[in-house]
Amino acid sequence: MSSIVFLDEASLDFGDLDMRGLHLPGLSYVKYPGTRPEQVLERLQGATVAIVNKVVLTADTIQALPDLKLILVSATGTNNVDLQAAQARGIPVCNCQGYGTPAVAQHTLMLMLVLATRFTWYQADIAEGRWQKSSTFCLADYPMGELAGKTLGIIGYGELGQAVAHLAKAFGMKVLVAARPGTEATDGRIELDALLPQVDFLTLHCPLTDATRNLIDARRLGLMKTRAMLVNTARGGIVNEQDLHQAVKHGIIAAAATDVLSVEPPREGNILLDEPLDNLIVTPHNAWATVESRQRMVTQLKENLRGWHQGQLVRRVV
Repeated sequence: MSSIVFLDEASLDFGDLDMRGLHLPGLSYVKYPGTRPEQVLERLQGATVAIVNKVVLTADTIQALPDLKLILVSATGTNNVDLQAAQARGIPVCNCQGYGTPAVAQHTLMLMLVLATRFTWYQADIAEGRWQKSSTFCLADYPMGELAGKTLGIIGYGELGQAVAHLAKAFGMKVLVAARPGTEATDGRIELDALLPQVDFLTLHCPLTDATRNLIDARRLGLMKTRAMLVNTARGGIVNEQDLHQAVKHGIIAAAATDVLSVEPPREGNILLDEPLDNLIVTPHNAWATVESRQRMVTQLKENLRGWHQGQLVRRVV
């Protein structure tokens, strides 16, 4: 039976979204919370449309599905789909774009504020009863700072980087934008090695590519101020995790926060988790996952589906 099959719907809908509308005339809608690699081929037999978030569609799988006519990715990244195999079969692949900009931008500022105010340190003190036993009306044992007047460096100045810049300026920050790796500094952008010594905060919003893998390593961390703080809500592999841990541990930079790791979930461990530090914050790649953000993704999936049905593809990757 012809169908639309969502192989890992639970990665998008946590039971709080309106999923109505993911259908077309003559096609049934089948959903699975998650799908293991060995289940993919069986579950997509006879499917006209496949929807995936992180489930991998290999070349062999795509070639073994003669009825497949469309692949929708409920994410921006499409590295889980063999795009060459899809193109060879004439199967369009459409993704979702820009859905998480407000969510990730506010998460980025939240991490900056948490680092600047030593929020987690003071919360730990309260949990341990230190404020309750204090001889003064407040606790101010850890140095706190303001965002106002500080310089923010941004790597990756697309829609998300610009949204972060907008919020940062509302806090009174000066914003500097790094030139793309491997390109000349133009349009007011600054070559990365020249930018790093100037910033009080550094935030990353670029994709993970061959040019950006390990972009922030021991050498570049060493170019930053010792009071500087780093925030990564982009991709884990952009920052060398071992180098970051050492930089934070030994005071090369003051603090760091990351929403992403090089391997997710970190089932085999990760240096940033295995040896926790007070001035290092890790959140579980959930910056994007507000209700509003995920509902926008559902809307885009519906638009992509209807666009294909009407012969007007939108957000087409291949």
